[in-house]
Amino acid sequence: MRRGVVLPVVAAFVVFVVVWKAVVVIAGYPPFILPPPESVFARFVGAWTDGTILPHFATTLLEVFLGLAVGAGLGLVVGYALARSALVERIVSPYIVAAQATPILALAPLIALWFGPGLVSKVVICSLIVFFPVAVATMVGIRSVDARLLELGRALRATRRQVLLTLEIPAALPSILGGLRVGVTLAVVGAIVGEWAGADKGLGVLVNLSRGSLFDIPLMFATLLTIALVGIALYLVVVLAERRFVGAR
Repeated sequence: MRRGVVLPVVAAFVVFVVVWKAVVVIAGYPPFILPPPESVFARFVGAWTDGTILPHFATTLLEVFLGLAVGAGLGLVVGYALARSALVERIVSPYIVAAQATPILALAPLIALWFGPGLVSKVVICSLIVFFPVAVATMVGIRSVDARLLELGRALRATRRQVLLTLEIPAALPSILGGLRVGVTLAVVGAIVGEWAGADKGLGVLVNLSRGSLFDIPLMFATLLTIALVGIALYLVVVLAERRFVGAR
């Protein structure tokens, strides 16, 4: 990574830590309200080395990957159908919008009741929250394909599959990857919300335990830091894929 990219990121992080420390010192917050950054970082390292975070991290990561795969896959299929069929759009769009307008926090307990507190309910919740941005981005991307390219494909007697793979998907890829940028971060949110609705393992569960029965606020902040790093890492993966396939900066 270029120095011009790394230095601003490092500088912003240093400023954030300094401001955090200054707030703790000036306001005089006790550690159980706002622990200083050095306590959080020490707890972060300790929780990883003693195995406190790892099993919860692995569970949440599995939920995120499965939910992202299912939600993005359905979003691609439905988004394409919405773009190419006015009838499908009229029938399906109201239900998609209604599902998106309903807060996932309100749906999560119901989904946990229907599918149980295990992995399936978390994957369903992640899929629902990922589905909408990917579907909309796919629909917009497919509709933005140059009509002249499609006419050229028909003139060359290209099959429907050839048009899809060589014209529509490459042209819509920037929009699809843009929707996926949003989707990967929302997948992490969906996993945590699903774990709050009912689970015995996961980073969301560890947040609740650390602020509740354990009353270990540095551990809670260390878990939140882990969740944030997961989201950032997944987002960067999509950005790198976008640079690889689209050439975006």
